[in-house]
Amino acid sequence: MLERSPKRQLPVVLLIDDDLVSREVAATVLTMSGFTVHTAESGDAALNLLADETFRPGVILMDAQMPGLSGKKLIAELRGRTEARIFVISGSDAPPDLTDAADGFLLKPFNVESLRKLLADSQPEAAPTLLEPNEPVVSVEVLAQLRRVMPESALRQIYLVVVADLAGRIDALGAAIAKGDVAEIRRIGHAIKGGCGMAGALQAARVGALLEATGLNSKDNQLDNSVVLLHDLRAAAQGLERMLDAELPA
Repeated sequence: MLERSPKRQLPVVLLIDDDLVSREVAATVLTMSGFTVHTAESGDAALNLLADETFRPGVILMDAQMPGLSGKKLIAELRGRTEARIFVISGSDAPPDLTDAADGFLLKPFNVESLRKLLADSQPEAAPTLLEPNEPVVSVEVLAQLRRVMPESALRQIYLVVVADLAGRIDALGAAIAKGDVAEIRRIGHAIKGGCGMAGALQAARVGALLEATGLNSKDNQLDNSVVLLHDLRAAAQGLERMLDAELPA
């Protein structure tokens, strides 16, 4: 779940702006209005913040023009690392391709009510998924076979390794999607399909198979599907963790 501010249950905000004055004024206004705000002076600094898995903002406000990593490339990198809604902010009209890639646009100087309205108007719909709705996380048959040949502690260790491996694959997949590297996306999918298939991790293996098929149609549509599958892979990994707690507790 996305982190929310304890103050009136407002979403935690990550503000990315290279201009010190704009950044500090906006952060102060938002904080005084009840938001919890974290700031970053560049796209790279924002990605470093998001590398800490305990930091999960609900909203990202990013300046339209910044040196270094910026614009659509920054949005793509952010999409691979967070489920937060992303709003572009600018002192003038932003390019349509940039605002289309984001979830909304705010003209500087913006007031808090404008942000509140944007948040209300852009409530996220249920996340799209390419997984089957009733597909089990783990194959009952494979789980039973493994239980017959090894103790519970060893079986738990296998699935702990699977979960840990998926965490690394998720990070690598996010980076590959951000670069538009179809070959790497397919390679990651192939590895997930094979490893998770051996362990009977059905959902993750299916995501891997779908990732491996990336590139068979138009590149743009397939990359859009890859973003959906990145979320599906996170969900599959979380499902495996819940299975561990329920079926193979420590």
